[in-house]
Amino acid sequence: MTMQMLYDSDAFVVVHMVADEAHAPANIAPSQPVRHGFEIVDKRHGKEVFLEGLWADLFEERLQRWREKAPSQDEIETTLEGYAQLAQTPVVLH
Repeated sequence: MTMQMLYDSDAFVVVHMVADEAHAPANIAPSQPVRHGFEIVDKRHGKEVFLEGLWADLFEERLQRWREKAPSQDEIETTLEGYAQLAQTPVVLH
């Protein structure tokens, strides 16, 4: 698994996670796309949500628009707040 931190503020962390092909299960054909997802951590509430599948694809499209437009931190935080409302999993440190 490859992880890349995309965003880190006082309120949120966003990490892009991509499954390495070398660690893919044997039943996944090489022609299938590599799985990926985004973890959004709401630091204020100690919760996280993992976006995968269609949710990850839609979030990736939003990231591409952000690259083209360069939004303000307030715009980013407002968007992440919307995703954070889906968060049900408490963040647990080991």
